[in-house]
Amino acid sequence: MKRVSIILAIGVLGVFGVALPSQEKKLGIVVDKDAKTVTIDVKMAPRVVLKEKKEPYPLEVIACWPFPKGKKAHETIVTIDESIKPSDIAKALDSLGLKAGKPVKGEGEPQGPAVNIYFVVPDPTGLDRKVTFDKAMIDSRNGKPFPKNVEGRFTGSILVQPDPNKNDKVYGADFSGTLMSIFPVTDETVFQTSLKIEQEGIMKLEVNPKTMPKEGTPVKLVIEVKK
Repeated sequence: MKRVSIILAIGVLGVFGVALPSQEKKLGIVVDKDAKTVTIDVKMAPRVVLKEKKEPYPLEVIACWPFPKGKKAHETIVTIDESIKPSDIAKALDSLGLKAGKPVKGEGEPQGPAVNIYFVVPDPTGLDRKVTFDKAMIDSRNGKPFPKNVEGRFTGSILVQPDPNKNDKVYGADFSGTLMSIFPVTDETVFQTSLKIEQEGIMKLEVNPKTMPKEGTPVKLVIEVKK
């Protein structure tokens, strides 16, 4: 059967039959219902965003909005365009039949359906190549790769109340701008890994420069429903 892709962009219908208001800028989302993937245009993030900070903070998230709007922009691998709400990605996963679980912050284990998450990066040969998390990150203290057996989970986000004087609540990930966290340091996110908070203290993660391109390079982040 011929593969059909649904592209969320300017003037194009979204996965729910209407154009998503957050898709009015240049970056987009591609939902492939046959392959059961969601592909997001992202960019390699700067690892130092604060002028007074010379050394990068260890990585704690995979993707978020850029600085200063993204609350975790100082410790992310890639940034998503601010026109893309993390809830847009959650809705796209929902359209592929997945239901969000439950995120955690601190102690506990994130709950939700397992998904494959990886990068597609440009290669000097002109071809794109797939880079999984164990290839994309290393422990800067010893050069060891990120563990292979770590699972990505579609947890969904908690709701937050940005204004304490108002009862209005919003999707927490749309408030923080965080799409995926490595450790359960925030529950205002759409995806978490199976790592627990105590493992944060035994890893000092950094982008692997041998497999990932330089700051500002456009890459793709792919979320794939496990078959």
